[in-house]
Amino acid sequence: MQNSFYSNVELIGLLGFPIKQSFSPFIHNIAAELTGTKLIYLPFEVHSSNLKNAVKGITALGIKGFNVTVPHKVAVADFMSKLSEEASITGSVNTVVNELGKLIGYNTDVYGINESLLPYKSQISSNDVCVIGAGGAARSVIYTLIRNFKPKTIYLINRTAEHSESLRQHFKSKMRYDSIITNELQQPDLLNVMNNCSLVVNCTSVGMFPDVDDSVVTNHQLFVKDQIVFDIVYNPVKTKFLQLAESSGATTINGLKMFVLQAAKSFNHWTGVEFPIDKVYKSLLLYVGK
Repeated sequence: MQNSFYSNVELIGLLGFPIKQSFSPFIHNIAAELTGTKLIYLPFEVHSSNLKNAVKGITALGIKGFNVTVPHKVAVADFMSKLSEEASITGSVNTVVNELGKLIGYNTDVYGINESLLPYKSQISSNDVCVIGAGGAARSVIYTLIRNFKPKTIYLINRTAEHSESLRQHFKSKMRYDSIITNELQQPDLLNVMNNCSLVVNCTSVGMFPDVDDSVVTNHQLFVKDQIVFDIVYNPVKTKFLQLAESSGATTINGLKMFVLQAAKSFNHWTGVEFPIDKVYKSLLLYVGK
């Protein structure tokens, strides 16, 4: 006899590489259990060369939806039937809903970033901010800042100048925002740039478990007192980046709450069910041993 649990159960996937460090399966399966939603969330490690075939396979199998993580958030947008407003402008997709074979791409990172920064809106608006990195996460952060916080200037810092310039032109074209100034990571006056920003956001994988490469952020003079420092990396919860900021008297925001918030929005897109944010967040803290 078929187990009654599996009747009408929905499968949700996660596409990325690598994804062994992801907490997404844990939190979505916990949320499904807490809400009584018939959903199973599974990770699928997919190389870039196989992304198109993986998306085709998901569509053919009628899988309800999936999350997208590094390094596929930008590339997967090309395979969508429709993009939400924020996904279209950022060119970055982290949540996909399969509506009868039509794939709808969303960017719920924007929601998570916005909610994480909202308590500090008065300190961010009309001031200089600094964004480190020029990948999919940086697109989401920059979009959120322009749309909801209206900073005076966004200093975009990245190892590769071409990527930074491409992103600057992207937002000049898409959002008519012409106050992004690009800087290379090794630039001599980088300290002065960062020290004068009310907000610093790390959008790179620096410090991410298990490849904790924090050599880029070992300078104790990077941060100043009363600055807001946000690291989107959530594993480990307190990265070297945040430890240094905290030791300088900065206000720090870890990526874990943002991670849960973006997941909540994804869960709602797939199921129409409200995600139990506080209960899942507490469960996740216990899970990671914090």
